[in-house]
Amino acid sequence: MLSQQPWHSLGDARGLDLDATLTSGQCFRWQRQNGTWQGVSGGHAVQVKLEDRRLLADCPADQDDWWRRYFALDMDYAALHARFARSRRLAACVAAAPGLRVLRQPFFEVLCSFLISQNNNIPRIRGIIGRLCDLCGEVLPDGQRAFPTPQALAVQTPDTMAALRAGWRADYLLAAARSTAEGKLRPEHLAALPLDQARDQLMTLRGVGPKVADCVLLYGLGFWDAWPSDVWMKRAMPALFPKGMPRAAAGYRGIAQQYIFEYARRSLPRGADKKGRKKPAAGPKRTAVSGG
Repeated sequence: MLSQQPWHSLGDARGLDLDATLTSGQCFRWQRQNGTWQGVSGGHAVQVKLEDRRLLADCPADQDDWWRRYFALDMDYAALHARFARSRRLAACVAAAPGLRVLRQPFFEVLCSFLISQNNNIPRIRGIIGRLCDLCGEVLPDGQRAFPTPQALAVQTPDTMAALRAGWRADYLLAAARSTAEGKLRPEHLAALPLDQARDQLMTLRGVGPKVADCVLLYGLGFWDAWPSDVWMKRAMPALFPKGMPRAAAGYRGIAQQYIFEYARRSLPRGADKKGRKKPAAGPKRTAVSGG
């Protein structure tokens, strides 16, 4: 149960679609109940909803700036959409879910969540994360559990981690926690590196391959040009963008992939072959160069 803080506005939602964003596979601790979304991140619990184009929140007022940043209310997505519109196919992917946003999430939560996500499905990912929070997450004022700190997770043992029913992923979680708690892996250091160097350093961590690294870079460190490639993206790119990510996405390919990923999930047939691929309808021709 959330504490009964007064509902108040976090400001103009700027086109944010909570349903599309919170079910897009980038976060795992949100639940929709009675027309609102309830979630926990960064040691904060919140309840949010959209009303009259504003994002309303039920949380302490001193957390407002944190949630504004989380939901990217400070970013000009209208300008990004105009940029992406230089590619007619990318514009069509955006049009399928224009209110989708890339969330700014805490680094360690993202790292652990996407280690857990490997060869897994959403219900099971959510279950493991829930059990992890129950195991060693701090109890919040409303009774929910925060995501564990690196220090709280680092002192766990294989025996205590068995309660997660995470299999081989438990060893990866312990390695990540210990590297972070000991200062060997520092998010502020990674964030200051060029993208390729940050990716390489993340991939020295046990269990972190290219996809997990790019998820952490994009969702946990704000590298907007990092774009994870999963089964949907591997299906979508040859079908929609056979020459590669369009030039219109340069510098923001991670955000572009979120729209492509969402379009693919909604529109591309599973297991489509080259002859059966479905492309988004192109909008009117534009004078700007299209990279799609």
